[in-house]
Amino acid sequence: MVATTSQHVISDDILARCMERAPGYDRENRFFQEDFEELRDAGYLRMAVPTELGGLGLTMADAMQEQRRLAYHAAPTALAMNMHLYWTGVAADLLRSGDTSLEWLLKEAAAGKVFAAGHSESGNDLPVLLSTTNADRVDGGYRLTGTKHFSSLTPVWDYLAVHGTDSSNLQEPKVIHGFLPRGTDGVTIREVWDTLGMRATASQDTVLDGAFVPDKYIPRVVAPGAAGVDLCILAIFAWGLVGFANVYYSIAQRALDLTVESLKSRSSITVTRTLAHHPGHQQSIAEMVMELEAIGPHLDRVAQDWTDGVDHGGNWFVKLISAKYRAVEGAWRVVDTAMDLSGGAGIFRQSEIQRLWRDARLGRVHPTNSTLSHEFVAKTVLGINPDEAPRWG
Repeated sequence: MVATTSQHVISDDILARCMERAPGYDRENRFFQEDFEELRDAGYLRMAVPTELGGLGLTMADAMQEQRRLAYHAAPTALAMNMHLYWTGVAADLLRSGDTSLEWLLKEAAAGKVFAAGHSESGNDLPVLLSTTNADRVDGGYRLTGTKHFSSLTPVWDYLAVHGTDSSNLQEPKVIHGFLPRGTDGVTIREVWDTLGMRATASQDTVLDGAFVPDKYIPRVVAPGAAGVDLCILAIFAWGLVGFANVYYSIAQRALDLTVESLKSRSSITVTRTLAHHPGHQQSIAEMVMELEAIGPHLDRVAQDWTDGVDHGGNWFVKLISAKYRAVEGAWRVVDTAMDLSGGAGIFRQSEIQRLWRDARLGRVHPTNSTLSHEFVAKTVLGINPDEAPRWG
């Protein structure tokens, strides 16, 4: 077991300022620059980097608690920071297992470098495992051509994690995973981020036109699909999905707290006391609470099992996908109910409930989507190869 810590990385004062700035970032569709600088200075970027390399040494179990605190106050900020956090978490887990292929990443992160994720692609429901980006082998590395959507931390990343398919051998295609340093030729950022929610993340498109990734920044060349999953690939899903789930869980917790306080003070000519005494509203509050009571412990157990190195074998994907799916679906139900209970006030732009509602809806967009989640879990439990194409008729 890896030791854990109860000390918080960031202060309550920093959290309060993040919360205060969140409405402005959303309204102006602006990157959370001030939040980022405060979090960087507080050591948040080094949270999962081992102490012997200059980091704080937090495990997944501890890091997820920090993410919850941040997401409760500023969910888009936490979501974007997760894209850097999960790369440092992956690299730290590999190093603890004796794999030094991403030790350089940890050293760069300890020195203040920022890592981001660029795996989402049009026409690809299996990001990380498959890729529509072309990876052409050249002397000393690969040249990548394709478009990555939702490239997190666009204004500040120093290295963008990317992947592509090497189809030079059609009988044995490979998926290459690498990191593009900022300033690489053939990389163009398209500012398209104007979305329903999570607006402060500034997750712009990144177009790759023969962008060169040197071999030293390529930790994995693997088979496509589930056949290529090793500890590194599994860890990407573990840190990514559990991180997403905790962010959306905190959004729902914030929505519940706001709703409870509101009902305690709101009145109506149809009731003699506050709306907190309305039986229908009490029913809704109970449903919200019971939903969250199931989500929190579930996420805690998965994060602790990962931290403790519990061997779930091939069922790790079942546990990770299920935890993420249940968290974001449940969080959405909670926040949608909060909107119902807010009355007309919730629909206005200045309402925090409206902002949380829009942010919460994006949780269901994050990979894996509902259809794929059910397919992957069912195939695993039924003993069917997840890479087997569905056949009907």
